[in-house]
Amino acid sequence: MKYRYVRPVLAAAVILPLTCVPAVAEAAGDPGVTLLPPLPLRLGEDSPCTGASEETATAAAWSQITLGLSRAQRISRGAGVTVAVVDTGVSSGVPSLSGRVTALGGAGEDCVGHGTFAAGLIAAAPETGSGITGVAPEAGIIALRGTDDRGVPSAQRVALGIRTAADRGAQVIYVGHALDTGRAELTAAAAYAAQRDALVVAPAAPDAVTKEELGPDGAMPEGPYWPAAAPGVLAVVDFGPNGVRQQKAPPAYEPDLSAPGSSMVSVGPKGSGHYIGSGASLAAAGTAGAAALVRAFHPGMSAAEVSARLLATSYPSDTPRLDPYAALSVVPEKGEVAAVQPAPAHFPEPADVGPRNRALAIAGAGLAVVLLVAALAAVLPRGRARNWLPPGRQP
Repeated sequence: MKYRYVRPVLAAAVILPLTCVPAVAEAAGDPGVTLLPPLPLRLGEDSPCTGASEETATAAAWSQITLGLSRAQRISRGAGVTVAVVDTGVSSGVPSLSGRVTALGGAGEDCVGHGTFAAGLIAAAPETGSGITGVAPEAGIIALRGTDDRGVPSAQRVALGIRTAADRGAQVIYVGHALDTGRAELTAAAAYAAQRDALVVAPAAPDAVTKEELGPDGAMPEGPYWPAAAPGVLAVVDFGPNGVRQQKAPPAYEPDLSAPGSSMVSVGPKGSGHYIGSGASLAAAGTAGAAALVRAFHPGMSAAEVSARLLATSYPSDTPRLDPYAALSVVPEKGEVAAVQPAPAHFPEPADVGPRNRALAIAGAGLAVVLLVAALAAVLPRGRARNWLPPGRQP
């Protein structure tokens, strides 16, 4: 089954078990519609590996426009920064990632396709005939397995992937899954990465839940999720083209940041075609790409400072929204104050008031003398003329 990719805006998505499938409004007869296959999240035991998509999205995705990538990429394209993708693997043969993927431990094969899709959101380079680009299209990718070949994650695999990525010098570590177990080992792995100045970015909610994961009366689980809930990890939740999360999305647990994550378009594990998918993991992928842009443009910044910058320059909302362009252009350099403080006004010391008071007294006395002389000049001639007799008496 395929879903419609509507240019330039994609409709909101609805999470379904084991897939990242968006439910998109019908647009029959619209020449601006391209049918894209849904991105699998996991595969059944007997399911074949995800193949190449035969469809290509020729226009830019709504997420690229929302994030302002055309402006942000004029400042930075992520060159020189390595982003680790701890997920289902990353296919090294994808043209838009060609020459920039280093796969460890067999992670160069991606049967599911989720890791390759996320890597495309992070770093896919634009190709002729396609409008799709990753956030940091010149960043390098280290691929590590956080799941088995069916896409089922484990805390042990993810923790090992985080530690290995940090040892291999990754500056940003993307984790593609939200786990409800593994608190101790994933918290320790995140701390290990922080000690090596690597920023871990992870989803604050799962992309989908199975029936077995639902609570009593079918209630959605509420977290916490790991490694997103660990100290120092940037926890990310998704929103869609309409600005809100999908109606049936699993609840997020204490997200730090939100980013586009519904109806996302990216590459598959083979060929140049595109898939469409939704979930907090895809929002985390875009955020990891934005972190790569900042680390490339400000190589002296620490992982903690990069995280703080992304948060400080985010767009105000219930959960602050990622703004890569602002992160690159607004926040002052390290060591500068957040805002220039005006210099305090300087007033001269008060002058000695003694001379001033004497001058005022002299001026007042002089004025009184002038007024007295003027009055005498008017009165004396009349007094002499009347021989100083009072008024009403004749001389």
